[in-house]
Parts: sequence; C-alpha cells; structure tokens
Amino acid sequence: MHTSLVKVQAILSTTPERWQKLVSTLPTELLTRAPAAGEWSALNCLQHLVDAERMLFPVRCRALLVGQNFSDFDPQQQHAETVSQTPEQLAATFARDRQESLVLLRDIKDDDLERSTQHPNFGTVHLGELLHTWAAHDLNHTIQAERALMQPFMQASGPWRTFFRDHELEAPKP
Repeated sequence: MHTSLVKVQAILSTTPERWQKLVSTLPTELLTRAPAAGEWSALNCLQHLVDAERMLFPVRCRALLVGQNFSDFDPQQQHAETVSQTPEQLAATFARDRQESLVLLRDIKDDDLERSTQHPNFGTVHLGELLHTWAAHDLNHTIQAERALMQPFMQASGPWRTFFRDHELEAPKP
C-alpha cells in the first residue's frame, strides 16, 4: 500500500477517538462556547465533521472511483439531525460513520490514487489529493475546536497569557 494512503488512514482513524474523549470529558458549556463572534465552537466543528463524513468525503471518494464529477458542497449546510444531537451522540455518530469510511479506504489501491474527475471550482482533481485533503480537514477542524476550547483558559492565565497570543481569537477583555 502506498505510504501516503497509510498516513491518511492513520490520521482518519484517530480523529473519532479524540472527539469521543473530548465530549465525554468536557462540560457542554465549554464545548458550545463560541470563542469569538463568527467563529465555530468545538461542537460546531464536530457537527461539521459529521456532516462532511456523511455528505462530502466518502461521497466524493466513491464518485472518483466510478468516474463521476463532483457537485458543489456548502460547508455551512447542516443536517437537522446533526444539530439536534448531544455532543456524545455526535461523537458516536461520527465514530460509526468513520468506521464505514475506513472500510471504503481499505479497498483503495495504489493505482486508484491517480484517478481524476472534475470539481466545479478546482477543475481536474485526483483521488490522492482528495484523501490528503480529508486528513488535513480532520486535523484542521480538530485544531480549530481545541483553539476554541483554549480561549477561556488563556484569558484567565494572567502573566502567562503572552505564551498563547498566537491562538487568541478575540480581543482581550479590559
């Protein structure tokens, strides 16, 4: 198996466990706290990951494997079911859906990585590129969620706050 495919699978296999640990340990008010106006809370990030797991990456992976072009995806679009679930339910849903995706990825062969199709905004895209994007997307939104979770702790860290300036999302309170 191609080493990049192994790395992608490794990243994608760790994300559900990270989320299950976060939602089983942290209070809901911390998970739902928006870090700044217009920014996603940790829970919003998890909701988006669930939606992407259902409507984006596996769907596009299958389309690439059979030579179908992509349709557009709106990251702001959310399923009502996703919004109505508790954090624990979302994490469990994400873990189940991701297991199905990992089964799909196990069937991908090295030769499949060069398969291409047309994306409505980016033109020709390859399966290998999509898989790398999927792994980066997981990490991006997990980091985004952790940055949201950091905000109240950074604000209350007194003189040590300077160590976290790179992660601040809102202006310091007077």
